[in-house]
Amino acid sequence: MKPTRCALCLRVANRMTVHHLVPGRRNRRNCQTVVLCGDCHRQIHRLFSNRVLARELNTLERLRAQPEVQKFLAWVQKQDPDRRIKVRTAKFRK
Repeated sequence: MKPTRCALCLRVANRMTVHHLVPGRRNRRNCQTVVLCGDCHRQIHRLFSNRVLARELNTLERLRAQPEVQKFLAWVQKQDPDRRIKVRTAKFRK
């Protein structure tokens, strides 16, 4: 598999996932997607419910603007992109 750059943390990694900017079962075929490393993808879904992601955080810019995401990105950019990291559940999930 060819290394790819994560759209959120900008790290180059071998294992990537597809994130639907509007999560849910409806309109999956017409939904815009982005390629994320597994660490960023898991962290987003740990921090925010699908409802919040669909209604409020449905662009990369809005995701990046969240203080919790900014803190995670500052940390994860220092980590080895090909090593799976453990993500923590937020104390208060939005």
